Amino acid sequence: MGILEEISTLLQQGRAPKVKSLVAQAIEEGIEPQKILEEGLLSGMSVVGEKFKNDQVFVPEVLIAARAMNAGTQVLKPYLIEEGVEEKGTVVLGTVKGDLHDIGKNLVKMMMEGKGLKVIDLGVDVPAETYLQAARENNARIIACSALLTTTMGEMKNVVDMAKASGLDVKVMIGGAPVTQDFADSIGADCYTPDAASAAEAALAFCS
Repeated sequence: MGILEEISTLLQQGRAPKVKSLVAQAIEEGIEPQKILEEGLLSGMSVVGEKFKNDQVFVPEVLIAARAMNAGTQVLKPYLIEEGVEEKGTVVLGTVKGDLHDIGKNLVKMMMEGKGLKVIDLGVDVPAETYLQAARENNARIIACSALLTTTMGEMKNVVDMAKASGLDVKVMIGGAPVTQDFADSIGADCYTPDAASAAEAALAFCS
């Protein structure tokens, strides 16, 4: 098995120290940083994302794999910056105002980063204005809003309305347990996805 396949496999197993040392070894062997990122780290994370979508792995495994991905990315980062590698797009992410749940949001963040997107995580209890301001400052293509309480879903409509009024070229994606496609249609959101892995795929499609 080649070193990139090995990185991918170890990442899926969540073996962060091994991933880190193999990424360093791949760089020493003269493999391009972009190639290590795409064929080693991102391909491994993408397998985890697919398995998560099909209920073959669960949140703990995703978190462990994401930790291994971060360990590998940290080694790569300086080399990628040197190469001037473009991120595929920027997403502003947060849980809407009045809602303090973050597990779903954190999973979405990991899956999006696993697709090579840059994620600006605004945390929880985020008012509509804050999403817009962050999207403007970071030149984001997407605003992604999460809610777990039915009482806070109305805030998503405020985000959609403000985004449309702002004239920014930005797509609003929404998700969370109580959110449905019907609700997304009713508030005019650009995209609804039922889980973190589909959210990452949809975001990547918007950015490409």
